[in-house]
Amino acid sequence: MLQEAEAAAVAQGADKEQVIRAVIDEIRPNLRRDGGDCELVEICGNKVMVRLTGACVLCKLSSATLEGIQARIIEKLGEFVRLVPVAGAQGRPMTPGRH
Repeated sequence: MLQEAEAAAVAQGADKEQVIRAVIDEIRPNLRRDGGDCELVEICGNKVMVRLTGACVLCKLSSATLEGIQARIIEKLGEFVRLVPVAGAQGRPMTPGRH
């Protein structure tokens, strides 16, 4: 019984990651057109850490971009998440299957 609950939690986490990645991929062409990008770094509970790169780093509208991404993720997931921007090149983007 406990193993089933753990398996369900892992599957739910994987589904959550897929939705978040899909939303980022959906907005990515617009960011790239302006010389920027957004990378998923880590998902920790309801916190989604992302890194803005390229022109997005110094853009005055980056907070509006993050708010839009967060709203779209919430809409798709049906649950609250908080998008947290991380700075710099520390670490690497989250690889599929890593939590």
